[in-house]
Amino acid sequence: MSSTAVDPTDPAFDLHRGGKMAVTATVPLATREDLSLAYTPGVARVCEAIAADPALVDEYTWVSHTVAVVTDGSAVLGLGNIGPRAAMPVMEGKAVLFKQFGGVDAVPICLDTQDVEEIIAVVTALAPSFGGINLEDISAPRCFEIERRLDEALPIPVFHDDQHGTAVVVLAALRNAATLLNRKLGDLRVAVSGAGAAGVAVTRMLVAGGVNPAEVVVCDSRGIIGRGRPGLTETKAELAELTNAAGRTGGITEALRDADVLIGVSGGQIPEEAVAGMAPGGAIFALANPTPEVDPEVAGRYASVVATGRSDYPNQINNVLAFPGIFQGALAARAVRITEGMKVAAADAIAMVASERAWPVGEEPAGPEAGQLRADAIVPSPLDPRVAPAVAAAVAEAARRDGVARA
Repeated sequence: MSSTAVDPTDPAFDLHRGGKMAVTATVPLATREDLSLAYTPGVARVCEAIAADPALVDEYTWVSHTVAVVTDGSAVLGLGNIGPRAAMPVMEGKAVLFKQFGGVDAVPICLDTQDVEEIIAVVTALAPSFGGINLEDISAPRCFEIERRLDEALPIPVFHDDQHGTAVVVLAALRNAATLLNRKLGDLRVAVSGAGAAGVAVTRMLVAGGVNPAEVVVCDSRGIIGRGRPGLTETKAELAELTNAAGRTGGITEALRDADVLIGVSGGQIPEEAVAGMAPGGAIFALANPTPEVDPEVAGRYASVVATGRSDYPNQINNVLAFPGIFQGALAARAVRITEGMKVAAADAIAMVASERAWPVGEEPAGPEAGQLRADAIVPSPLDPRVAPAVAAAVAEAARRDGVARA
């Protein structure tokens, strides 16, 4: 892209000039003694100790508190396949969010390949330098295989944030929305618009959190996903087995008929006539950015609770509520992977921060006893300093409970 694309009047360009992050030393380097300890000869003694006991790398290097943020630039924000160089500003942004909100150091790594085998090989080779791998902006369906195989191969947490970060925050938001609506998660009929990385992960996370899979209907660009539909990918075939017990067919209009909840993670526009077929007084989460699948004003005519992915509307479903605390907790527990239980624990923690009163999962009151929950504040602000510590504590506890913690 030529320099003519730079708008000198846009403050975003000024903010990004020179990048958004730098490496700084955490030890003094002012004297000969400092140098002899930080580098040769002192460093050799530490190297020998780690060679003798590799587990010491967590104590005597940055590995235990550092994450690699890895992309191939194939699905960046809503911009699409813009490549590794153009993806770097987003990866830098992700890294500074890790540090600001979770106290986790992160290194952006943009790979100049979109080959699944090459990505897996490169990340596997880089893994000894990091305590966790955050996969970012890798297109579906390749992202599913990349995450699965890295998770199986590496003894550290691997987390594809576009899938699981979104899913965790959606579950948190829906838990609080259900409380406000005087409903139980297991009683809700849910339509998910979109069967890419986020749609698949959201569906699985809702089921893990208590939504009845029989009452979930997932739509992709070809319509409702069901057992009888030909040409399904492996991932969508698994969704077909899990959801849509009634065997619904058709498009988004049929999926939304009598639904209590719409979760939009597709980027496509949903007509008002389809939304009008929903059961009254439900919830609409239209999460596409920058243009929600349903205009929030339109959504407000048909739903009691409305959420988007935008910061200029209430109830922003923002991944920054999840990933800093998830990795902070996973690293603190020295977890070997991130389990479903850890993700559900993260969602529960986010949901509880949004209310003045914290209720144990499964014991949430409904109606007037719901504490300070409001329809315009079902999730905390992304800037709320309580979120990451609460998520980290819940995730670390869940890691120990699930038997994947080493500390």
